[in-house]
Amino acid sequence: MVGALTDAAGRGVEVRLAYNLDHPDETPVPPPPETNPEVVESLPFPTAAIPGVPDLMHHKYIVRDAEALWTGSTNWTADSWTREENVIVTVDSPELAMHYRQNFEELWTLRRVQKTGKVDTAPITVGNLPVRAWFCPRRGEKLAHRIAKAIGTATRRVRIASPVISSAPILATLAQVASDGRVDLAGVVDRTQILEVLRQWEMNGNASWKEPLLRTALGRAPFSGKNSTPYGPGTVHDYMHAKVTVADDLVFVGSFNLSHSGELNAENVLEIADPALAERLAGFVDDIRSKYPAIAL
Repeated sequence: MVGALTDAAGRGVEVRLAYNLDHPDETPVPPPPETNPEVVESLPFPTAAIPGVPDLMHHKYIVRDAEALWTGSTNWTADSWTREENVIVTVDSPELAMHYRQNFEELWTLRRVQKTGKVDTAPITVGNLPVRAWFCPRRGEKLAHRIAKAIGTATRRVRIASPVISSAPILATLAQVASDGRVDLAGVVDRTQILEVLRQWEMNGNASWKEPLLRTALGRAPFSGKNSTPYGPGTVHDYMHAKVTVADDLVFVGSFNLSHSGELNAENVLEIADPALAERLAGFVDDIRSKYPAIAL
């Protein structure tokens, strides 16, 4: 990736890179990849460090020539490409690229996560499909409620891949749907990170009310859990890292974990109404969850 960006800059392409500035004393769940600012800032094009405290600059997207977009859950690390489950989406759409460019300019100008994401969420037609672009933190709470509503009103199937699930509206809806048993609900999470979330809730005390919702959602529907390597200095990152929600023929895909932290981070999600894509990504989730055991908490 670095080589491709450097080569592009060498061809005269205007390249700019914004990245999350790590703070070792603050380790969120899921933990971000480690970034070496000295290496990034030595690159032959402008860069911007976005402080990741208290909330992460968690985007992973590229806007090319103001007409094409590359986005998803994949960090630009070797582990992301070789050890983790991830999703990448590419879209050719000048209008959608403009929305992402607007978000990038916010980050580039403000150099902070807060107050970014103030981007229009009205549907954009890409081909013949309606697509919405969501950006956090400004649209974080609204996005969480939007996903929860899609899950709660689904009539056939719901498929979820998310390392952790801690967003209150999504948790509550999942617990209800799992308990009702009327919809084909299934998914996959990262068990190591789920256990860390439970430990944090126990220590915090203020979020302990979420625990029965999480146990209901994951216990009454067929969720699998990947036993990834616990986070630590120098450890590999082999998390179940994909972030996908499929509700009937509606897809939510991007960098957003179904977590409360996700609502506050700098994140992006594409909401796409497409039966073919929904079928493909539901199959992707089923393929991942078939590789791991049923989650035990």
